[in-house]
Amino acid sequence: MNRSPVLAVLILAVLAASAGCADAGPERTILMVIPAGSLLVPLEDIEAAFESQHPDIDVRVEGHGSIQAIRQVTDLGREVDVVLVADASLIPDMMYLPMGAGEGNYTDWYIPFAENEVVIAYTGRSAGAGEITAENWYRVLSRPDVRVGFSNPMLDACGYRAIMVTALAEEYYGEPGLFEAIIGGSFKPPIAAVWTDGATTIALPELMRPAAEKVAIRDGSIYLLSLLDAGGIDYAFEYRSVAEEHGLRWIDLPPAINLGSPEHADDYRKVRVNLGFQRFRSIGSERIGQPIVYAMTIPANAPHPAEARIFVDFILDAFREGRAGWPDPVRQDPGTATVYHATD
Repeated sequence: MNRSPVLAVLILAVLAASAGCADAGPERTILMVIPAGSLLVPLEDIEAAFESQHPDIDVRVEGHGSIQAIRQVTDLGREVDVVLVADASLIPDMMYLPMGAGEGNYTDWYIPFAENEVVIAYTGRSAGAGEITAENWYRVLSRPDVRVGFSNPMLDACGYRAIMVTALAEEYYGEPGLFEAIIGGSFKPPIAAVWTDGATTIALPELMRPAAEKVAIRDGSIYLLSLLDAGGIDYAFEYRSVAEEHGLRWIDLPPAINLGSPEHADDYRKVRVNLGFQRFRSIGSERIGQPIVYAMTIPANAPHPAEARIFVDFILDAFREGRAGWPDPVRQDPGTATVYHATD
């Protein structure tokens, strides 16, 4: 048997493998980034631009609801380089130690970088799409045959904000029973909006399971989009940037209830949502209405803090420039970034 051809093939294979190893570049640093789901589209663009300037860094993005994003670090113990959330107050509430600053915090600082507002998103096939307006939206959503979706408030900031907006709308429009008609009445027992001492409080059950088909809940607000597109729901409480970037129709809400206006911060503080999940008792289960502000931080156990800081600065620059379909840059002096520390 002539083995020369076989031997030649083996030699060529070894040489090719050796050449491949010789040509391989240096190993890239993997930067783990976990954002709120409403930031996934902006981060796709930012990731591509950043990696083109830093070819030695491989950015890996994994989206979650804001509460779940933080729990990747605090509860699951994952080594994450950058965390970005849609509610800045979650970082001190969930990542600082209960007694304040110091060694042992999951982080001891955060940077606000963007703002948003809640809108009512829908499609041309939604029930009432031909008649809904900024003046009558709450009446359309109150109809028994109109299905409404929002994200799970135990996992996602947009979820408890949907509840806040609906409670604020009841007071703003002077429509008693509005919260029950849109959201609260779909649960057993019903979730009530209780007005006491000048504020509305909504206590949520531990399990957010609607008993009626009128309401649908998903883990994150972006997971409502496919349901909306398929006609499983007619309307969804979404961030304006998400509705815009996905080409949806939406209703702009009055600044006094859309959680997007710093001038109405006093109005927003009149509504409070108590999360029913027991774990949150030690980290601030009461969410108080306030203007929507996104923030980011580098966890204390980040495996690549130097590279993470470069990426954070890159995100700040990108949001200062702004882009259609992104949350708006946070309102502050141009070229500056306010850093909040645990000792502040």
